Amino acid sequence: MAEAREMAVRSREVFNDHDEWVPNLAEFTFEAPGGLRLDGGKAGAGYDWPRLKGFPDAKRTVQKETVSGPLIVQECTLEGTHTGSFDGPAGVIPPTGRRVVVQCVQSGRYEKGLTTDVRLYYDQIDLLTQLGLMPTAAVTS
Repeated sequence: MAEAREMAVRSREVFNDHDEWVPNLAEFTFEAPGGLRLDGGKAGAGYDWPRLKGFPDAKRTVQKETVSGPLIVQECTLEGTHTGSFDGPAGVIPPTGRRVVVQCVQSGRYEKGLTTDVRLYYDQIDLLTQLGLMPTAAVTS
């Protein structure tokens, strides 16, 4: 369990530091909203780096974490300012200058010093609304 947690912490540090070093990855699978699935040794970086260009100050903070053997589930907050373009669900999104705070859940499997599987869940509508690209919901009393 300690090894899995250490790997998950290092993965978060790499993201938060915007480090180009990718943690030890096996034949890695990464899945995220929008039907995204990336396979192979550089799959995680293939998802993170284009988004980090759009949010160069992005940080992921873990609020809750559950560890069960090699599996770790983290409830997180992702915060950043949209100052660069990034690939969104419908194409390239130019900078809006808006700051976003997005709740997400990430589950990962870490075994024998390798990251083997990561799944990220977040509300795409919430992200696009915070960027000013979706209308806000009407509030009724």
